[in-house]
Amino acid sequence: MLIAGRYRLETAIGRGAMGEVWRAYDEMLGRPVAVKLLLAQNTDPTAAARFRLEAQTAGRLQHPHVVGVVDFGEQDGRLFLVMELVEGDSLQRVLAQAGPLPAEDVARVAAEAAAGLAVAHEQGIVHRDIKPGNLLLDAVGSVKIGDFGIARFMDDPAGGLTATGQIVGTSLYIAPERALGQPAGPPSDVYSLGCVLYQLLTGRVPFHAESAIAVLHHHLDTPPVPPRELGIALPPAFENYLLGLLAKRPEDRPTARRTAEWFATGSWRGRPEPLPAVAPHRAPEPPASTLAALPGTRSGAAMPPASVTTYAFPSAAGAAPAHRAGRRQRTGGGALSTRRARALSALAAVVIFLGALLLGIAWFSPDQSSADTPPADRTQSTSPAPQTRTGRSDGPAGKPEAPKGKDAPKEKDAPKGKDERGDGKD
Repeated sequence: MLIAGRYRLETAIGRGAMGEVWRAYDEMLGRPVAVKLLLAQNTDPTAAARFRLEAQTAGRLQHPHVVGVVDFGEQDGRLFLVMELVEGDSLQRVLAQAGPLPAEDVARVAAEAAAGLAVAHEQGIVHRDIKPGNLLLDAVGSVKIGDFGIARFMDDPAGGLTATGQIVGTSLYIAPERALGQPAGPPSDVYSLGCVLYQLLTGRVPFHAESAIAVLHHHLDTPPVPPRELGIALPPAFENYLLGLLAKRPEDRPTARRTAEWFATGSWRGRPEPLPAVAPHRAPEPPASTLAALPGTRSGAAMPPASVTTYAFPSAAGAAPAHRAGRRQRTGGGALSTRRARALSALAAVVIFLGALLLGIAWFSPDQSSADTPPADRTQSTSPAPQTRTGRSDGPAGKPEAPKGKDAPKEKDAPKGKDERGDGKD
């Protein structure tokens, strides 16, 4: 069958609720393509509008991780959409055939799928149906997001529940806010991607129940079981980030752009990130009074503040010299100025104290002149007092000693009492 005179249908490769997908060949450009046809018997009145919306939204996106749209039109009353052909399987088939994937592969899927979602979100497009069946792998294993604009789960949960076979599949990856009837936004796609990654790692969806309503309640109220409790060997950083994608509140989830960068840079491995360099800071300038007391500083002149730097701990071989050098450097600048000022103040206080002590001693000490010197005890001395030229020696209180010999005056007899008179007369 030839569509639009150039696309020859070859093999049916998929079928959904709205249409069927064929492998085709573009005879004009000579390349394989995928052609999606709207089912003729589709009775959904919104099917045609949604089909056109898919063509318009996907046609605005040109990204390596988004399935590109080549053409759109109508053939014999049926709408068709020509897309890039992805030579590979969907993640749904990979899970069914191989089971859970290693953390390395899941991290790559997360980075590429989030990068495709980020481009869509930045252009105001929300996928609304992220699930393993809509994530395709090309021949080299690169992820491609398909089915943009197909709202398999209606904005009104009650209306969506009537679609047999559709709400069950979609409800496994639906965000809590959508379960409450709120419009889908970029965080809703991030949550759905988190559910897909959880399933790729563990082989099971985060929440499963007997009915779609019960699954919606789990999305709203039940925290997901951490993969490590299911026996999955996963770096703690990966697990913590995955649980962040499954946060109940939209504002608590990272954006698709941030998610793509986090996984692409290998942060999921838990490698330590370098700390920002510590900028050197300047010590506060000493007060002007301290500067004025320092030697070599003029009054009113300011000393430049010292820079404070960070020193590395020395090795064992050179610990002592480095330590002393560090102390010499750390005690420079403002700290040295303060210590000098304190030392000078203490020295000045000592000098003043000693000066006052000496002054007091000089003031209160007795005079050492001959006039005030007490005489020696004559009773203890056997040598006579030295004679002066006048024949007088220094006696006590400066009194001259009486001359001896013929020049000495005769001593008067001391008066005698009545009992000592010889004759009893005067």
